Amino acid sequence: MSDWTAGYIADIAYTYGYYTELNPLRLKLAFLNAGLACPEIANACELGFGQGMSANLHAAASITQWHGTDFNPSQAGFAQELASISGAGARLFDEAFADFAARSDLPEFDYIGLHGIWSWISDENRRVIVEFIRRKLKVGGVLYISYNTQPGWASFAPIRHLMTEHAEIIGAEGNGIVSRINGALDFTEKLLATQPMYARANPQIADRIQKAKEQNRHYLAHEYFNRDWLPMHFASMAEWLKPAKLSYACSAHYMDHIDVINLTAEQQQFLAEIPDTQFRETTRDFMVNQQFRRDYWVRGPRTLSPLAQAEQLRQLRVLLIQPRSDVSLKVNGNLGEASLQDSTYTPILDAMSDHQIISLGKLEQATNLPFAQILQAIMILTGAGSVVTVQEDAHIAKAKKSCEKINHYLCQQSRGSSDINYLASPVSGGGIVVGRFQQLFLLARSQGKKHPAEMAQFAWQILATQNQKLVKEGITIESSEDNIAELTQQAQLFCDKQIGILKALGIV
Repeated sequence: MSDWTAGYIADIAYTYGYYTELNPLRLKLAFLNAGLACPEIANACELGFGQGMSANLHAAASITQWHGTDFNPSQAGFAQELASISGAGARLFDEAFADFAARSDLPEFDYIGLHGIWSWISDENRRVIVEFIRRKLKVGGVLYISYNTQPGWASFAPIRHLMTEHAEIIGAEGNGIVSRINGALDFTEKLLATQPMYARANPQIADRIQKAKEQNRHYLAHEYFNRDWLPMHFASMAEWLKPAKLSYACSAHYMDHIDVINLTAEQQQFLAEIPDTQFRETTRDFMVNQQFRRDYWVRGPRTLSPLAQAEQLRQLRVLLIQPRSDVSLKVNGNLGEASLQDSTYTPILDAMSDHQIISLGKLEQATNLPFAQILQAIMILTGAGSVVTVQEDAHIAKAKKSCEKINHYLCQQSRGSSDINYLASPVSGGGIVVGRFQQLFLLARSQGKKHPAEMAQFAWQILATQNQKLVKEGITIESSEDNIAELTQQAQLFCDKQIGILKALGIV
């Protein structure tokens, strides 16, 4: 019998995660910041979509036609259900990469995305993917790919190998992957307690094992316990993608664009003296001890003139999606925590505090700040999740109906589960974090219950029928009265701070 899993963990479902970097709308700010022309995305594809949250939220929230595949039929089934509910027309399959690549009914794509999957598949599957990209990515099209990389995994790779060996050899057959993961973690912790020379040479390992013990076992299964697992140097990735005629464009992780929070002045100068782009990226990875890369590659990069770059940047529209008072003026980079300048960020945030869509050009006029400062601030605020880029009004209007359908379904699902914490925004073209209780409050509003006390009572009735209680600061709230009181506080906060933003995002 053939093994359809190809060594990939299939006996435990992947998490219901959403990955904003897969949103094609995010391309524009990153590309323009790098001085590159950005293509219009009519057709997009996600390979290895997991539960299909990203593909479906992006399909529902935009006019882009999405395709994709994930080999796991349970995950593909859920993804297809979401696609049917939204009516956005996403075509999602449960085919292996080779079978999907052989389909004759796929269009050429403006955008192809892979989140993480590259690190956990065989070289055979990597060759299939590269050939698919070579044949199906349009000239000017963009590949988004994220992957584990070196040198950040150099010290942990041996202990990961040990844990998978334990799970394979010592882990009791039939106990399931969660039991084997727990056994491997316990064994590793006991090993480190003997103070082996490996641990003395790599003192950070104990902290990483402790962090792993606190993480979701579904995540750990797919992150560490697949048969194939290969952190790849940037230069090796470039070699793999060469047959597809791809050139490195820029990082999809906005904070990587901000050198001042990641590199010392000496490091910036050192990198500036390296003429080759790819070797410069490889060298930079050593400076920041890179562990995970999120990259855009393009088939035929086109550099914009300074005039075209400036004009297109000023036309770009953005929206503040956090309450003004909640936006932190601290940011974390590779160099640690950095403080953002009040003189720059206060006028920008003040100008955006009404949560209305605004272009960077209008922001420049409203603040009288140098445009370079505005651009860097928007890159940082977007990277921090405080700001989103906004799509065209016509696209927003077309996406509203499919967003309403998928959001209503997801809110209904929140009655019985906290697995999914995202809703679709026709304004941002993607997913927005909305927790379980907030989704329940939205359900209450849809039934005419608009006062915090009514919302809280509605949510509590759903929780109580399932014998569920709230947990606050690690302590379970026991009485009905105290649960309702806590829910009422949360509902009041929701009404005061979040409803207006969700309206601005087109979710309410």
